[in-house]
Amino acid sequence: MPRKLDDWINSYMDFTKNSEPPETYKKWTAISLIASVLQRKTYLEWGPITFYPNMYIVLVGPSGKCRKGTAMGVGSKFLRKIGISMAAEATTREALIKSLAEAQEDEGFSVGDDGNVLDHASLTIFSPELTVFLGYNNLQLISDLTDWYDCREEWEYRTKNSGTDIIKGVYVNLLGATTPDLVRSALPQDAVGGGLSSRMIFVSEWEKSQVVPFPFLTDNDLKLYDELEHDLEEIYYLRGDFGITKEFKRIYASWYRESEKNPPFQDNPKFEGYINRRANHVLKLCMILSASEDNDMVIRSSTVERAISFLREVEKRMPSVFFGHGTAENADLTGRVLQTISSIGDKGVHVDRIMRTYIGYVSGPGDLGEIIQKLVRASYIKWDREQNMLYPKDM
Repeated sequence: MPRKLDDWINSYMDFTKNSEPPETYKKWTAISLIASVLQRKTYLEWGPITFYPNMYIVLVGPSGKCRKGTAMGVGSKFLRKIGISMAAEATTREALIKSLAEAQEDEGFSVGDDGNVLDHASLTIFSPELTVFLGYNNLQLISDLTDWYDCREEWEYRTKNSGTDIIKGVYVNLLGATTPDLVRSALPQDAVGGGLSSRMIFVSEWEKSQVVPFPFLTDNDLKLYDELEHDLEEIYYLRGDFGITKEFKRIYASWYRESEKNPPFQDNPKFEGYINRRANHVLKLCMILSASEDNDMVIRSSTVERAISFLREVEKRMPSVFFGHGTAENADLTGRVLQTISSIGDKGVHVDRIMRTYIGYVSGPGDLGEIIQKLVRASYIKWDREQNMLYPKDM
């Protein structure tokens, strides 16, 4: 059936415009919804590699301030209506593996004129409290999620009775939310810089986008909701290989060479693994954005340009997620100070307020002064010494 909307993500943004979450939260929730319904039924053949459109997206922001749960709550209704397999918000590793195995029991799907039927075990993890889902330093679950990201043809695991089972056609898509403090608590040092964190897109915000006392839906909103639901189901029925155009190749090649030459976060070891996977993130986004735009499953130059712009937008604030995640003395406190300054935004915060807030965490005010100086030298904040005000820099 034909689509009712010109672009699913843009229409989703229109539908959620009378709500308080930041625009990036809404946008990346919409991206995750499409990744959820595309499942392992769609892919991009890339030489010897096959990419799938699953993504690990994490909304990061201060507790109760950015409306992370609100952004996710709207999205979950669409997935439940379509019947997408979803993991429980709080679960054990064994229960999660069982959910993935049960997703495999659904009928396979055929691709191409030969009628070959392929298996897939497609599962979405939708966790408004990601730290509850991951636990603290849960190395085994972190390892499993890292394995599942690449959508293995087969994934073998041991059962409680010491036997082994195989799940065919693994596809795990993740949308979670947490706070900067809990990121530092849940992800061990080994998972930052490589491993799981390099496979995640962290969407970091410090405050909601607007104040909306009455987030009620109008008749036009309800009509748009029905159209979004209809088109998301159309996206669910897509299957097969995405095609690419010559113009896409030209734009992508130019960006790829420039990205290799001048990658972001060059002086930040916590993003070494992410830099190596940055092109993979763009290709996954291209599939999702193509599906948002049309049923023809073609990735055009405009598609990759849009994917790059989406990624660059969230990369500006990604470093703040891990600032304070380290072994250096006062690393955690440094992250807290940066979080406070960033959350206040352009209004700025007086140095005295920082001193009053955090003096109990250090031996003396000199330690806090050193932390502020370090943030200034690293270009994370600006210090108006005449007014004694601190302001965040655009990261």
